[in-house]
Amino acid sequence: MYETFPALVADDSQEHFAQPEMSSPARLALIGGFLPRRCGIATFTTDMHAALKALVPDMAIDVYAMAPAADANAFDGRVCNTIVESDPAAYLDATARIEASGADVIWLQHEFGLFGGPAGDMILSLLDHVAAPLVVTLHTVLASPDPEQMRVMTRLIARASKLVVMSDLSRTLLTSIYGADEDQIALIAHGVPDRPFGRGARFKQRFGFVGQKVILTFGLLSPGKGIEAMISALPQIVERHPDTVYCIAGATHPNLVAQEGEAYRESLQALARKEGVEGHIRWIDAFLDTDELLDLIEAADIFVTPYIGAQQSTSGTLSYAMALGKAVVSTPYAHAAELLADDHGRLVDFGDSDAMGREIALLLDDPEGLRDLQKRVYGRGRKMIWPRFAERTLEVIEASRLPVASDSVPERIGIQGLVRMCDSTGILQHSIHGIPDRRHGYCVDDNARALMLMHRLDGQVRRECGERTTVFASFVQHAWNPDSGEFRNFMGFGRNWLEDVGSEDSCGRTLWAIGITARHAHDAGMRRWAAELFDQTAPSALGFQSPRAIAFAMLGSASLAESQPHHALANRIMHQGADRLKALHAAVAKPEWNWFEDVLAYDNCRLSEAMLRVGVHLGDDAIIACGLETLDWVMALQTAPQGHFRPVGSNSFGQSYVRPKIFDQQPVEIWAAIDAAAAAWDVTRDPHWLIHARRAYDWFDGHNDRNVEVGDPVTGTSRDGINPRGLNLNEGAESVLAYQHAFYALQALMAKVGVQRW
Repeated sequence: MYETFPALVADDSQEHFAQPEMSSPARLALIGGFLPRRCGIATFTTDMHAALKALVPDMAIDVYAMAPAADANAFDGRVCNTIVESDPAAYLDATARIEASGADVIWLQHEFGLFGGPAGDMILSLLDHVAAPLVVTLHTVLASPDPEQMRVMTRLIARASKLVVMSDLSRTLLTSIYGADEDQIALIAHGVPDRPFGRGARFKQRFGFVGQKVILTFGLLSPGKGIEAMISALPQIVERHPDTVYCIAGATHPNLVAQEGEAYRESLQALARKEGVEGHIRWIDAFLDTDELLDLIEAADIFVTPYIGAQQSTSGTLSYAMALGKAVVSTPYAHAAELLADDHGRLVDFGDSDAMGREIALLLDDPEGLRDLQKRVYGRGRKMIWPRFAERTLEVIEASRLPVASDSVPERIGIQGLVRMCDSTGILQHSIHGIPDRRHGYCVDDNARALMLMHRLDGQVRRECGERTTVFASFVQHAWNPDSGEFRNFMGFGRNWLEDVGSEDSCGRTLWAIGITARHAHDAGMRRWAAELFDQTAPSALGFQSPRAIAFAMLGSASLAESQPHHALANRIMHQGADRLKALHAAVAKPEWNWFEDVLAYDNCRLSEAMLRVGVHLGDDAIIACGLETLDWVMALQTAPQGHFRPVGSNSFGQSYVRPKIFDQQPVEIWAAIDAAAAAWDVTRDPHWLIHARRAYDWFDGHNDRNVEVGDPVTGTSRDGINPRGLNLNEGAESVLAYQHAFYALQALMAKVGVQRW
């Protein structure tokens, strides 16, 4: 019969744990190894799955098991998908499955060697294309990563909502070496089994250790475990306690077997013969399942982890030994130093066989002191049992899950967020949160957008902002550089131009704003000014090479042509631009890639919108058809499996024929999508374009991949976008203007349709 004592469980009934309150059962995508694969990560992932299901039986847990080869393991029904670690297609297949499943949270077990590619970077291709919040358990956090390991860790940290570690040292390394945010890190102790204390005699009998003092080391056999030091320590232990046996349990690491067979094990056996202790060593050359391992640990008196590396982040077997109340003698690697602090074990220097032998012998000399230490250790282990682990894990899952988005659409939005970004020069580019950042000055891009917005305002808002129309127009006028025949873009806060010529895209966007102003400005004088400036500046568009610059110029020309249908220059820009975009489309489009470029970038929908607006003006059905087909393709690409709008993330830019990554998502794409959908509705009167427009706008109100409200209807401001961890809290001019434009574009479309909302 085992002993009982205060604060410890007294019988096999174990503790009972209340199921935590959850908003609804979560769906978890759990990525890692899984039994019967023989590795510590597989055991950990399997135990984590069991602990969560025990606490919340109706939680859906989809296991994505890493495997070294397609047929290497026969997984049971708990595994929904196998990812072959060296197969890029397997990662993309898992991506599609996770997206289709509607997972609330993805929980990744990370160890560099678990995944294919340099430093295991193949896992990044999966994570780049799934939207759900990511939690990563980091089983190893290196103090001195090589460049590839640093690259992978940096990407993981940028993507993860939470980083879970098992030691304070790992937490410190994440902040000091890798730059992780403190509030991003959660410390959850390695889960351990929930077994009663004091049953050593029963299990000694089972394993044939009756009458012996048992020292145990367990784990896949490899040089990093430091077993040589323990074998060298054994003679002085045996001299004082001849009934001692050292049990070395675990198969040789499969990677080591592949390289050199059993040469390492044979070298350890040769060392034992040399030290004269081969008769005091029990070899168990097998990969034990969890229950058999726990039984073996229960048979031990002292557990030894003589690892040679100080950076060992975690040791599951050390945690198991403590949970079962075993005295531990260990080298001071990170996990051991923390768990054994405050007289909960014995630490010896790396490779110091004499100190190891001395500490073990002293423990065996004092049976009562050994028993007291075992009780203290068992008490600490109670804080790590799997039910406790599951409770803490559920807290992280709930904290990572997305809130419920609002379904409201405001009738009006404020203008204060825009006004605070403006001064007598124009609108400033960037902000730090809601405070304008003067360091980055101004750009013609944003002032052109602001000028276009002024023509959309009406009523009281127009009266409040009317005088700013002249400020923005003046900025555009001053941006024209007659010497170069192009617009400048960037201006410092001291009103000094930082360049003589801006990018093609900034020039094209400015021509778009001028064309809009020539048609839609409230003031006739402003319309005349814009028409004259267009005539002066628009010839530059005939040399544009950038598809977006071409599209912007086409949109400006189409707007001007609404009031001057026979404007020669505007018509030439439209004809030439449409021909250029059609040629680009013909050159790169494929059945699965119906687009103008082999890459996706920003303002994608503007290309299709330009074709639609110009096709209508020119009466060219082929141009219109190209606009509709490409818009239909890109809108489908920007619709998440759950039905919400998912704009092409800026992390996708520049990758040939690659479907878009999810983050970072930016407001300018929403405005472009609504304008393009409105153009498509004008042509087709097909209601599905209205659905696309409303779905895109709803992104601002929280119907997005993080269920966060990006736009603030009270002030009319917008955050700069959505990254993997949530909102980018800055409120730059482009974002605020995109929100304002998106709102008024949707209102205008609703007025055309004759509804107040849909």
